[in-house]
Order: sequence, then structure tokens, then C-alpha cells
Amino acid sequence: MAEATRIRTTESGILATGEFGYPVGHLGHLTEPQEAALKDFKALCAEKGLYKPGIEEGLGTHDDATLLRFLRARRFNVQDAFVQFSDTEKWRKTNQIVSLYENIDVKDYEEARRLYPQWTGRRDKRGIPLYIFEVAPLNHKTMSAYAKSTEKSSSIQKSNGASTTPARLLRLFALYENLTSFIMPLCSALKDRPHETTPISQSNNIVDISGVGLKQFWNLRTHMQDASTLATAHYPETLDRIFVIGAPSFFPTVWGWIKRWFDPITTSKIFILSSHDAYRTLQTFIDPSNIPKKYGGQLVYEYGMPPILDPAEEAHISWAGSNTAHADGKWPMGPMKWVPGEKGTLLAMAVGSIDGKERREVVATLTPS
Repeated sequence: MAEATRIRTTESGILATGEFGYPVGHLGHLTEPQEAALKDFKALCAEKGLYKPGIEEGLGTHDDATLLRFLRARRFNVQDAFVQFSDTEKWRKTNQIVSLYENIDVKDYEEARRLYPQWTGRRDKRGIPLYIFEVAPLNHKTMSAYAKSTEKSSSIQKSNGASTTPARLLRLFALYENLTSFIMPLCSALKDRPHETTPISQSNNIVDISGVGLKQFWNLRTHMQDASTLATAHYPETLDRIFVIGAPSFFPTVWGWIKRWFDPITTSKIFILSSHDAYRTLQTFIDPSNIPKKYGGQLVYEYGMPPILDPAEEAHISWAGSNTAHADGKWPMGPMKWVPGEKGTLLAMAVGSIDGKERREVVATLTPS
């Protein structure tokens, strides 16, 4: 297991994951060759009809932070990044990803959310969102019920008739869309962080595998492999770090499977923490107030709960209420997106569908700091 446990730190105390640990390779922290690669990448994408520059710098059909994710994933090789970007654009069009996200049934979305990493509502010390993923609840009964549910998912079938991607994975990509189109912009708008002008374009994940047996891992291998492979292909560089907690003695066998699902850059971001090192390592990168109590921190958060926003986030968000809120009375169920408001504000709009009817409900206003 030693291969996966090495933790590397820079002089500033920031974890160095691979070649482009945040903020290296991100906006505001590019070398001259990287700046040139971004310029060439935009020109190539524009020439091929996949990118249209905006009037203002960085405000084209794809923002610079998104384009840089593809460049970092391919070590700033413009041609290689273009191949992946082009494949992703075709994949998004074939699967109608935008329509999927904005029209997915809210119940379908929430059912999928319970089976994948969930945002806690908190961020690490650099302002990057923190997700939790507990694997133990994904038992045979749960996964069988989920498979049957996806087979009769009407919202997926109507919006994505031409798709060759299984419905269960399309639900997953609705969750990825939430990360890139809602959570990341929210975290980017908040300036109580180092490198405040650098957009947030990644996430941190605590993956809890406590109590998971070898048979359960084996039964979940296809579920996890499919999700990992497609996410690596079409949502590159959205992971900053993955902390694996609760690894059993047989985990080196499982690690042999897992590391083949990712490219080397992603694999370098996965860190296996022993039980006695877990909190000590986490609190180096995450404030104790944002670490769930289960892992030694102060946050009263259980897997499955809606996000619990930190004080800085709450200070900039005014909630309007929602007819489809979770038990907390604020955070709506289902997908959301940001739309421009007045005087530089952003409006959080709850989207998706309920009983076959589109939901378009403004639920909050964000005043950027």
C-alpha cells in the first residue's frame, strides 16, 4: 500500500499532486509556454468550430478555466488536448448533456446523488469544495434497486434518445454538471481564499471505504470503473485530491484494479490514509470546522445530508425559499444553475423536472465578495 500513501508537500504547505497541483497550471499562475499553449489551443478550437471567442477575454463559449482543464490533463500538449476536447464536445452533443441537466427528473437526480460523492457545503483552506463519498451503503440491494430505477427513467429516455451511454451513467453526469456549472462558480465567487482571482475548477474528495468487504468491492467494480473512465475522459482535471479513509488489509489488491481506471495524473492525486493519520492529514489541508466529526473534525455532517454552507458562503447568499427544499428548509432538491442577476449578482435557479413539468424556480441570490 506504500505506493499510494506518500504525501508530498511544497514549501508553502500546499499538497503537490502531480505536475499541476493547484494553483500551478491555473489562471494567474501560468508560465509563458503555458500561456502560449492556451492561446494556440483557443485558436485551434476556434478554427475547428468548437470555440467562439467572446468580446471580453475569457468570456467565449468556454471559459479559460474549462479550457485549461483539458490542457493540464494533457500536460499542455495542444494537439492532445484538442483531441480530448473535441471528443468531449461530440459526446456532450450526442448525449444532450445540457438538456439532461436542466430537465432531469428531480427524484432521479436525488436517487443518483445518494450513490456518488456529495458536496458537504464546505471548502478546504484554498477554497476548493470538499466532497464525501461513503462506499459501504452501496450494497447489492441498493445497487439492484438503482439499476431497475434507471431502466424506467422517463426523463433520461425523452431527453437522450440518441445516447449510447447507459442511463445510470447519464444520471452521474448530471451530478458532474452540478459540480462544474453550480458548485465551482459559487466557490469561485467567494474571495476569502488565497489566489482569490483564480477560478476554482477542481474538487477534493474524502472516500470512506470503512466496513467494505472484498466481495462488495468486486460487485461494485463495473459501477466504479465505468464512472471513473467516462469522468476522466469528459470531465478532466476536476479532481484535486482524493483522500481514501478506512482501507482494509486487502486494499492493495483493490488498488491494483483502481489505478488502471485513471490516467497517471489522476492516480497521483489519490492518497491512502491510515486511521491514525487521517485527521492529522486532513486538518493540514482543511480547517477542523469543515471536517465532519466522523473524521475527527467539528462539522456536524452525515453522508446523505444536503450541503451545510460555511459562514462565508451564507454571508453572500440570500435564500428565497423553495417548494422542493430538503428538510433544512433552504437547499433545494435536484439540480441548480446560475443565471445573471442585477448589479453583478447571480441568481440560483432550481431546474430539472417534477412529474414531467419543467422546474424553473429562483431560490437564492449570490452577491459575490
